[in-house]
Amino acid sequence: MHFDVLTIFPQLFEPFRTVGVLGKAVEKGVIGLAAHDLRDWADNKWRQLDDEPYGGGAGMVLQAPPVLAAIREMVAKEDRSRVIILGPRGRLLNQELAEKLAQEPRLVLVCGRYEGFDERVFEISGAEEVSVGDYILGGGEVAAMALIETVARLVPGVVGDPASVTCDSFGDGLLDHPCYTRPPEVEEEPVPEMLLSGNHEAIRRWRLERSVELTVTRRPDLVKRKWGQYSKEIRELVRRFAPDLAPKRGSD
Repeated sequence: MHFDVLTIFPQLFEPFRTVGVLGKAVEKGVIGLAAHDLRDWADNKWRQLDDEPYGGGAGMVLQAPPVLAAIREMVAKEDRSRVIILGPRGRLLNQELAEKLAQEPRLVLVCGRYEGFDERVFEISGAEEVSVGDYILGGGEVAAMALIETVARLVPGVVGDPASVTCDSFGDGLLDHPCYTRPPEVEEEPVPEMLLSGNHEAIRRWRLERSVELTVTRRPDLVKRKWGQYSKEIRELVRRFAPDLAPKRGSD
């Protein structure tokens, strides 16, 4: 899978693409990641991309022609490219969307700055907009990194142990269970005895119970949205920890 990032700050992606799990995937060639300077498509000697908004108002707006030219050049490299503009009006990035994006051969991510893009970038390119949350960032670069991290780890060969991906929070519609490691006691707080028992089935059940308990307490919205994909075991645990969240028996 390959990511092309269009940004006025391509240098931000140099350290990002060389560290951690993502860095190893790039080194092995499992993931491709290239950042391109949008200024390279500017049509003036000053490499300026922004201009004042029609109608007045604060801030500057990124011009449509250079951004459209950059998008078209990226798409020409791979006609199956999916173009995504990172912005607050878009579809919220979640695990379901990440799993779909991980099936794409190439993603072109476009990062805005200032007051955003001339609206004709969206109208002409047909690019979709994706948001990483209901808050404002200084630009799309951090959002693009979040999307890359979320999607790349779902690509086979990126994460060493595939089971760690499927068991992560949101993977099965639940928050992840609590985790512990050495030492066995920290400031008089011990590791739960169940995790030291060696009973694999009991440990699995304990972890599932904690996952359900955390989910119904902290993210009840997940339960309502994911009820249809839950197993019978998970549904029974939801009814145990938060009966008001579960549909009436016979209606699920």
